[in-house]
Amino acid sequence: MKSNKVKIFILALVAGLVLLTGCTATKTVKTAATPVEDTSWMFHDIVDAKFVKAHMTVPMPENVMIVDARPYKGKYIKGHIPGAISIPFSQFDKKTNLLPKDKNVLLIYYCEGVKCKLSHKSAKKAEKLGYKNVKVYAKGYPEWIGLKGNYGSLSAEHVAKQIAANNTVIVDARPKKPKFDKGHIPTAISIPFSQFDALNGKLPRDLNTPVIFYCGGLKCRLSHKSAAKALEMGYTKVAVFAKGYPEWKKTYGASNETVQVQAGEVEGSIDLERFKSIIANNPESIMLIDVRDADEFAKGSFKTAVNIPIENLEPKIKGLPDDKPIVFVCPTGARSGEAYYMIKDVRESLKDVYYVEAEIDFKSDGNIEIKKPK
Repeated sequence: MKSNKVKIFILALVAGLVLLTGCTATKTVKTAATPVEDTSWMFHDIVDAKFVKAHMTVPMPENVMIVDARPYKGKYIKGHIPGAISIPFSQFDKKTNLLPKDKNVLLIYYCEGVKCKLSHKSAKKAEKLGYKNVKVYAKGYPEWIGLKGNYGSLSAEHVAKQIAANNTVIVDARPKKPKFDKGHIPTAISIPFSQFDALNGKLPRDLNTPVIFYCGGLKCRLSHKSAAKALEMGYTKVAVFAKGYPEWKKTYGASNETVQVQAGEVEGSIDLERFKSIIANNPESIMLIDVRDADEFAKGSFKTAVNIPIENLEPKIKGLPDDKPIVFVCPTGARSGEAYYMIKDVRESLKDVYYVEAEIDFKSDGNIEIKKPK
């Protein structure tokens, strides 16, 4: 009996403790673990803009190569770090011949900022090829072009588009008499670097006007020095065409040649008035290809034109000459435009290729009427 009283007392004591402590069923709250960012794709050796700038000279030293891993047409031609070569990551394996033979050369890769993986992937590939001094400028071109005192370098293709758009001032920084007067990029004005301070009044008043400087190629510093002075004056959209007049001449011909620039409003088109001038005054200076069907061609065409119907063009592209500009024509610009892009896909090395974006009426009496497209 006594033991039962003890048991009852113990049970009552436990119940009391439960009530006092408010011991009820509780749920354990789990805090979400902070996700760990995957950085395995990043290259192990990252450098900053200061490092890049410290290794840049004009011309670039033989023991340093800066490589732009972004797409060529979409990014590189519109602006890149001066001195950088283009090896898009998507074409890395096809363009290893552009890399230096010396595996000790400093390679600096960059692309489109901290979230862009192209430079990191390229750097890893370069290391696998045996290059021993590889870096990645992770913040890339977006940071570069935004830093005070920096400017971008443009390709010939983009300079041509800027000229066609007619909203950019092109400045030749070479000496006037021995260089500019003998040949220069169309629409360019002459402001020799040696006379920059005396002639900078020729620059536009609006400091937001795009200004592109060029001189005698990758070994010429005059355009870079001029660009630096323009930035000091407060111009906000300064660039250089670092390959300069030699590259322009190679790509589009000398300034006294008939076809100087891809000046049409549509990519690949030739300026319509220029085309009319060529046909009237110097038709032999271009290879004119009529891409209409044979029966259409037989009814009349330009006197110097040859007929290669669009469906027969592709297998003949490799045999086309490269000693004069090639211009495609058809009645509307549709088939000739197709021919232009076909030749770019099959034989990209052909640079002077255009098509006529116009309405062309080949009349039965032999006359040809050319109108701007509606």
